[in-house]
Amino acid sequence: MSQNEKFLKFIEKYPHRHKNFFDRPFGSRRNFLRFAGGAATMSWLANQANAQVRVDKLNVPLLNKAKNCIFILLTGAPSHVDTFDLKIVNGVTPVDVFKPNTFNGLALPTGIMPKLSTMTSDFTVIRSMRSWALVHNLAQIWTQIGRNPAAALGDIAPNIGSIVAIEKEAERKPTDILPTFLALNSTQGVGSGYLSSSYAPFKTNASQRGLTNVTNPDGQARFNERYELMTKLDEDNRKNAPNGRAMQDMDSFYKAARGMMYNPIVEQAFQFTTAERAPFGNSTLGDTCLTAVKVLKANAGTRFIQITSGGWDDHVNIYTDNVLPNRVRSLDAAVGQLLADLKSNGLFNDTLVVMAGEFGRTVGPLSAAQGRDHFVQQFAFMAGAGIKGGRPLGTTNATGSNSSDFGWSRQRDVRPEDIEATIYSAMGINYTSIRYDDPFNRGYEYVPFGQEDLYGPVKELWA
Repeated sequence: MSQNEKFLKFIEKYPHRHKNFFDRPFGSRRNFLRFAGGAATMSWLANQANAQVRVDKLNVPLLNKAKNCIFILLTGAPSHVDTFDLKIVNGVTPVDVFKPNTFNGLALPTGIMPKLSTMTSDFTVIRSMRSWALVHNLAQIWTQIGRNPAAALGDIAPNIGSIVAIEKEAERKPTDILPTFLALNSTQGVGSGYLSSSYAPFKTNASQRGLTNVTNPDGQARFNERYELMTKLDEDNRKNAPNGRAMQDMDSFYKAARGMMYNPIVEQAFQFTTAERAPFGNSTLGDTCLTAVKVLKANAGTRFIQITSGGWDDHVNIYTDNVLPNRVRSLDAAVGQLLADLKSNGLFNDTLVVMAGEFGRTVGPLSAAQGRDHFVQQFAFMAGAGIKGGRPLGTTNATGSNSSDFGWSRQRDVRPEDIEATIYSAMGINYTSIRYDDPFNRGYEYVPFGQEDLYGPVKELWA
């Protein structure tokens, strides 16, 4: 049986896990909280995640290529046929602005992507990727948890970064003062799900001033006095924890926050100058990419960084200069310099860079509003960690509406679950793991049906 036949057989057997969103009922996070019984139950879930748990896994080979991962989520969904799977529509595509060119099968709009067009050997683009859903919030969550948010465990599923955090906890050193999972400009990003909040993302916005609240208005000496007094008064409760694990978790938060205050490593990692900012394009996305490099350079515990860049929902006047063209220029400057700085700082070979939207956009002529609407075909940009760049993986038909060559051994479209498996395997995490500590006692699969080999890493990225 071929991989594609196996895939179709599983979809037929488990339709509630694999159908497009429009073919299934929807369950909200609010409904889950109502069902679970509110805050008390959520506290119990966090406690359970900290206990010794049974984890089943298969003995599968792992890629083990990356120490770190930077995951860039382009919310709103960029047009694949106007960026990394460029298709020229006669009389529609502004070729004088885009200046299309092809590099070893990889077509790019060099006019609005001047930096990355000179760096094609550093990255590859999965063009045979396809989304399961066309609703922004749903597909964005799907991309971050690697499964259907409306499925049985979707409402309590942790972010990919939270799984990285719990798996890499044993590798943390006493000098690791930064959180394992950092989320930049990702206020609405998915958190730790049913796992302890210790594995939640540390969310902050990139700023030249660095982190807020890491100093005290009354000065460091006065703050130290107050902190020492607080710990002495509360020492008995901290040692004996009469209120359970929740208080111990709170104590760990205090200690983690205290370690980041008045710390020169933190200042160096999160603050940046105007001169440092300029090569990244003087943009919000550029600031996050610069901060990501500085944080990884600090080598102080952060292993997974999520970056969110919004505004890609181009239903109207997509080719107006301040809409898609200018946004792609900002992306080009920011991501191009991110790759360059990772290389110059010796981090490129240890860092997997993944960039994608939640889905793609309609192909061919523009809509009546001169824009492009939601569409399932999309792309995934992959770089670093030894990935073989300079070529696309998979091809699409003339319009970009469907995959014409999948480009990998499973002979089907790449899905978000496969990207999740690729990240885990590249970071040395067994993607077939099933944790038996979820509140429904179903067993939480790191990757849905990973043990059945339905989804798995895109190993051809390194071929």
